[in-house]
Amino acid sequence: MSTEASKKAFEEAQGLIPGGVDSPVRAFKSVGGTPLFIQEGQGGYLIDIDGNKYVDYVQSWGPLIFGHRDESIENAIIDAVKHGLSFGAPTLAETELAKLVVELFDSIDKVRFVSSGTEAVMSAIRLARGYTGRDDIVKFTGCYHGHSDSLLVEAGSGAATFGNPSSPGVPADFTKHTLLAEYNNIESVKKCFADSSNIACVIIEPIAGNMGLVPADKEFLHELRELCDANGALLIFDEVMSGFRATLRGAESITGVTPDIVTLGKVIGGGMPVGAFGARAEIMAKLSPEGPVYQAGTLSGNPVAMAAGYAALTKLKQNSRVIDVLNSRAARLVEGMQTAAKECGITMQIDTRGSMFGFFFNENPVKNFHDATQSDAKLFAKFHAGMLQEGYYFACSLYETGFISTATTDTMIEETISASARVFKEITNG
Repeated sequence: MSTEASKKAFEEAQGLIPGGVDSPVRAFKSVGGTPLFIQEGQGGYLIDIDGNKYVDYVQSWGPLIFGHRDESIENAIIDAVKHGLSFGAPTLAETELAKLVVELFDSIDKVRFVSSGTEAVMSAIRLARGYTGRDDIVKFTGCYHGHSDSLLVEAGSGAATFGNPSSPGVPADFTKHTLLAEYNNIESVKKCFADSSNIACVIIEPIAGNMGLVPADKEFLHELRELCDANGALLIFDEVMSGFRATLRGAESITGVTPDIVTLGKVIGGGMPVGAFGARAEIMAKLSPEGPVYQAGTLSGNPVAMAAGYAALTKLKQNSRVIDVLNSRAARLVEGMQTAAKECGITMQIDTRGSMFGFFFNENPVKNFHDATQSDAKLFAKFHAGMLQEGYYFACSLYETGFISTATTDTMIEETISASARVFKEITNG
């Protein structure tokens, strides 16, 4: 398989773009080799500029639940574009998408759209601080909530991939109000509340996707809810990644824990850049122009992105059982790979939530970020490279989650399992 065109393109990009990429994890630093430059997506496949075709288990890092170039979403975008790209003024499309989100999330009375997940989380935390009149926040080691200054502390995803969990350029004064706790460890959260009486909110990925796929234990989330209530702090569920991927009605519907604020993204953009945050009316009333907490965005509620999101969510709502089907396929995928690995003496930890899947080359179950860091990064890099050669595109970091779409067929799953068996044999045979 030749990737000469991608190599040449990467060399050129490096002279014009820092690291040759516009998001660090794309650089393939943790897995080695040259990032592939993509020319086209077709359903469950990616095609690079060398003409190589890959089964896509990244799906644009989550948004494409119906695969690349879904006809209904594509048509909705084309129709919207014909009326204009952007107005900087209200449109009916915003209200229609808001109705869908409010209908599907019991915890949300009102929602505001923004242009990215990072912006959604940043705004949600400002709202929580404004609502409570407090400054401190609690986040969990390994949970990634975007690259805003106060949250880029012990993050997962790209930051962890490079062994640099915080970042130069972030003043200590910006992060002194961020308290760290350990995922799935309620005692660590209790210590944060013991250390500070000024905590505005606790933010968590209820289904963590940026230290690999690591769902929070239900009991832990219930205890977290009780702890927030006892201390007058808000609970924020960051579902930018898991929203509409793990379940149609959010993590609250499968955990029994109701958050105060929810952040969303990925699927609600249908492939376009969109984020959102929502809460009960009492909290959202604090947001400008109703209240004093300022938040704005020139392209927020972009009509083209709203059209894509409405098409995606409408289709998902009409075919809600598809999430169970995708979960079954995801489970078959990781269970099949786990069996293939075991036959070669390799231990894998696996999990799925809806159309999300994760695996670790780890001897022990993974419950938090420390556990995830004990996984075999070198083995993952070899596996990633081997699967690329076989024609299978997995996330280029062991700290990322995998995704399947409705375009990922049972046949593709079985062929992937067979390919993984070949790769594992090559790895163990040297």
